[in-house]
Amino acid sequence: AVEFLRSTWPELQEVRFEIGAVPLTDAGDAVPRWHIDREQQRIVLFRLPIERFLAPGHDDHLHRRMAVEGAVFRAAAEYVGREPWEFGHDH
Repeated sequence: AVEFLRSTWPELQEVRFEIGAVPLTDAGDAVPRWHIDREQQRIVLFRLPIERFLAPGHDDHLHRRMAVEGAVFRAAAEYVGREPWEFGHDH
């Protein structure tokens, strides 16, 4: 997913995508799925919240992969200030 996004949007060429287990800060009731640091040009995706908040009955390899890829797309879109569905070779 990251290589596709980098090939599609030049704004992401230098962005580091990292995996973290859990967020280190308290966000109240919300559990963040990712953290964006534009100053350091990085996006940290939090694996456990992404995987643990799958809908019941969807905790299998395919759904986990879809959840992770969806989080990558949403985090990257937030980083560049666009909507996730704008990613693609037509945009």
